[in-house]
Amino acid sequence: MKIWICPGSFDPVTKGHIDIISRACLMCDKLIVAVGENKQKKSVFTLEERIDFIERSLNGMKNVEVESFHGLLIDYARSKNAIGIVKGLRAVSDFEYEMQMAFLNKRMDENIETVFLMTNMNYSFLSSSAVRELALHGGPIEGLVPDSIIEDVRRKYHINSVR
Repeated sequence: MKIWICPGSFDPVTKGHIDIISRACLMCDKLIVAVGENKQKKSVFTLEERIDFIERSLNGMKNVEVESFHGLLIDYARSKNAIGIVKGLRAVSDFEYEMQMAFLNKRMDENIETVFLMTNMNYSFLSSSAVRELALHGGPIEGLVPDSIIEDVRRKYHINSVR
């Protein structure tokens, strides 16, 4: 069975993330969306909220599971018998960082490959931090996050409607 891991903080999940997940799940038998639990990074949404948001956004993708993990990604991937890690890339700056991580992971386990998927052009500008900034100031987040979580994101910032 070909198992891939799609890791991230997903704070919150965006349509760009869902696009990468939906494309990656077509290339493997099982895709595990691994939500990182990083105690040093202050997330706006709780781990439970982030997992729930992703699960509600999967739109019937049958071979996708959502879990949390902490520690080294490569250790987590190994524990799941994964053969690959899939990462989405928006720009050259993403590539430089992700290439470094891929080389480090390869050094720790040469049997686990890293696969990069280019973002859909429509989401090349999109990031969770941009969504958080818009939401904080009452900006429109429609089209940036899955419809199923829009009200949850707004509620976090106590915003009931867009400008």
